[in-house]
Amino acid sequence: MNLAALLEDISPHADAAWRRLEVRGLEYDSRRVEPGFVFFAFPGSRTSGAFYARQAVERGAVAVVSELEAPADFPAPWVRVEHGRRALALMSLRFYGNPDRRLRLAGVTGTNGKTTTVFAIDSMLRHAGRTTGMAGTVLYRIGQRESAAVNTTPESLDLVRMMDELARAGGTDFVFEVSSHALALERVYGFQFHTAVFTNFTQDHLDFHGTMEDYFAAKQRLFTGAGGPPPKSAILNADDPWSERVVTAPETARWTYGISGDAQFRAEDIDTGFRGVRFNVRHPQGRTRIESPLCGLINVYNLTAAFAAGVSLGLDPEAAAAGLAACAAVPGRFERVDMGQPFLVVVDYAHTEDALKNLIEAARALSPRRVITVFGCGGDRDKLKRPRMGETAAALSDFVVVTSDNPRSENPLEIVNDILVGVQRRDTPHEAEPDRRAAIRLALGRAAAGDIVLIAGKGHETCQVLADRTIPFDDREAAREVLKEFGYGGPRGGAS
Repeated sequence: MNLAALLEDISPHADAAWRRLEVRGLEYDSRRVEPGFVFFAFPGSRTSGAFYARQAVERGAVAVVSELEAPADFPAPWVRVEHGRRALALMSLRFYGNPDRRLRLAGVTGTNGKTTTVFAIDSMLRHAGRTTGMAGTVLYRIGQRESAAVNTTPESLDLVRMMDELARAGGTDFVFEVSSHALALERVYGFQFHTAVFTNFTQDHLDFHGTMEDYFAAKQRLFTGAGGPPPKSAILNADDPWSERVVTAPETARWTYGISGDAQFRAEDIDTGFRGVRFNVRHPQGRTRIESPLCGLINVYNLTAAFAAGVSLGLDPEAAAAGLAACAAVPGRFERVDMGQPFLVVVDYAHTEDALKNLIEAARALSPRRVITVFGCGGDRDKLKRPRMGETAAALSDFVVVTSDNPRSENPLEIVNDILVGVQRRDTPHEAEPDRRAAIRLALGRAAAGDIVLIAGKGHETCQVLADRTIPFDDREAAREVLKEFGYGGPRGGAS
């Protein structure tokens, strides 16, 4: 494909002679550039994109696309565009033959529940015999090939490559988490979505977005088309007041789900317990029974959202229900750790006030003797939520251990102190232990028969990010090791 075809309607600044250049590939990482590639140079907070552009040319790049000014005496064509990441997304779609049009795309956005909802939708589609791909916080999967996730929503070029690989393999559906960062940074610009799901909206990521209004505006873009056509269907949480503010295009079918009110997909007759959830969904086609091994009321919402999305994607309601029943535990989401101990240990990714509240309430619904909660907050992230999360944990738990999450460049003790401001608004017994492994040991040492220990914040993550290094750390493995130290010998069925 030549550069002219890729740049059509994108850059008025491209020299006519440059447009005849043949392009063999696209890349935004100079280390992966090959001869004949076009390199995309983005503004950087630490290093100029021009520095990497020179590296890319040395590796054989035939041109550079950037919103930056061309450096003096640059040795290759430099194509100016108004927005570098929009150009990357549009040119990626063109280069790979618009795989978003060859697949049905389902995007899930919201503060909490995105990962579980994506897993549930993917499970339904695969159980119905479709060949799927998915991407999110935990992993990327194309057909049967899995890889570790780098970002909740990858760069547009990476997403398009996944979609193209899936389409060429006979794939039908691609389901993925669409984060507010991805929407703000144009990682899905120009994509054609079949179905867009809104899970909920609570405070998070204000370090990036600044205000709740800007955070919501980023989410909103998925429903009106972020540079592409609006989705065919929008699935909205009727029990979240922010859903009323979601604007959809006239041609988009607007479906609501929830537990209360007049949602079009309404969960009824709900039974939650240690072995999962069971409920009925009343929907436009009738009434369908849902049974799932996933625990907690929050998963009633996630499963109902997934069910509605499945129906919008053409699944028969009974086939959708069978696919939800086949969706096993999602890594790091109410994931049980069982070494034969007489109390329940759960690891969960909950790292916002609302997610932590939902997690503890899900534990309470199991009627434990006590709930012991271990959690921290990430460094270099929204500081306003720290005391609020502390108060939430203290209000709903019987004992709280405040510890580190990923402190990054911040002093872990300062983060802990920010959390303790909220914890101390309640009379709940608590301790502070910045060392996360020691905190887990402290909590498990306090647990007795019939208790539930919640280890929140990191979920599926397998490392901890410190100021000067990243170290291996997995809450699940740490809990297993401590339980083994305490003399518990092995799982008693159903272990995670």
